[in-house]
Amino acid sequence: MSYVTHLHPHLLYTMGGILAIMAIATLVVAILKRRYPRKDFTELTQRVNSWWVMAGVFILAIALSRKVSVIFFAFVSFLALKEYFSIIETRRADRRVLFWAYLSILIQYFWIWEAWYGMFIIFIPVFMFLFLPFRMVVIGETSGYLKAAGTIHWGLMKTVFCMGHIAYLLVLPADKNPMGGGAALVLYLTFLTQFNDVSQYVWGKCFGKHKVVPLVSPGKTWEGLIGGVITTMFLAFFLAPYLTPLTRYESTVVGIMIGLGGFIGDITVSAMKRDLGLKDSGTLLPGHGGILDRINSLMYTAPLFFHYVYYLYY
Repeated sequence: MSYVTHLHPHLLYTMGGILAIMAIATLVVAILKRRYPRKDFTELTQRVNSWWVMAGVFILAIALSRKVSVIFFAFVSFLALKEYFSIIETRRADRRVLFWAYLSILIQYFWIWEAWYGMFIIFIPVFMFLFLPFRMVVIGETSGYLKAAGTIHWGLMKTVFCMGHIAYLLVLPADKNPMGGGAALVLYLTFLTQFNDVSQYVWGKCFGKHKVVPLVSPGKTWEGLIGGVITTMFLAFFLAPYLTPLTRYESTVVGIMIGLGGFIGDITVSAMKRDLGLKDSGTLLPGHGGILDRINSLMYTAPLFFHYVYYLYY
């Protein structure tokens, strides 16, 4: 009997719902192309096609097994860190330091694999924070030392430590969430975060007039932010009984937290790209940009959601 048959029915229904949403989006794009043949829908088509790939890989990883899921998120962290190092300026001397940064991915996800919370929570914020600058000193290059130490560790914190919180949800005791264990929590968090991004974009496009941070992200408006947060709050409230142990009140707080956290994650990466003079962080995902463009919100919402749930139930 396969692992999929052991998944909670609510988890399977939610996965099916996500695929149904993707099918509707594909149909809408086809209708738009037919109705407005002179308009260019190339970017929209690329976005929907990329969403199919991302949703399919994500659902498959969650459905197969916990081990596959942890390996999947470790690979996502690797791709994100690799992309980050490809766009920031690094010194020639730092190449030997970057080896240790990449190696820390394996070590960090080993703590997750073993469900060793104590090491998971301090390895990168404490041990790598102390070790990497020392390794740079041993090399002997002091020019640009402070900038290099800060940028390397900031990238580790965002792409490995923060993203690792999603994977750690998978190894939390399953009996604490009878609605599907850690896999359901991951699906709940990821779906809300991505839906929040889409809803803030749609509300902003339809009603946006007042800029939130025009110097960082001119497309972000108060109307989009407020509309997205309210939408995410109601969706969190509705889905909580099917995927989480959260009460109605607790799920409402989660909705607000993810709505605001996703927005902050988005604009911090936007600030980084603006500083570097980039539109997108990469080209891995047609229509979306790079991997950092797609997980920018998750890098904020994952630790916020994890520690909120961990404090309440674990």
